[in-house]
Amino acid sequence: MARRVILYAIALALAVAGLEWLEYRYVTRAFSTEIYIFLLAAGFAGLGLWAGHRLTRRRTPSAFERNDAAIRSLGLSPRECEILEHLASGRSTKEMARELGISPNTVKTHISRVYEKLAVRRRIQAIDKARELALIP
Repeated sequence: MARRVILYAIALALAVAGLEWLEYRYVTRAFSTEIYIFLLAAGFAGLGLWAGHRLTRRRTPSAFERNDAAIRSLGLSPRECEILEHLASGRSTKEMARELGISPNTVKTHISRVYEKLAVRRRIQAIDKARELALIP
């Protein structure tokens, strides 16, 4: 009984393989141009992905180096540089005061001096200019 089942299974598998081969021949004749265009497009897409990956390797970011010359030329104190770092991290005036152990009014004074030295009017402008001058990371 098992032998008969195996023979029928092999016969069915051969029949299915034959039908698939005939269908493949029909499809390749009926749609030969489309198949070649698809193969070319897939090949060029693969080549483009490979070349893009190969040519645009990720560069490791270099360590941040503070621009001490700009700090000296602007006349920023170490506390004002610290205030700039806190501004860049998005802390509020009260949060900065708590972390630095000073009053909020002192923080406001430092911020206004930083704005004056950087020639800006707002926090975002101060942060952008400080990053341009490499004062903060």
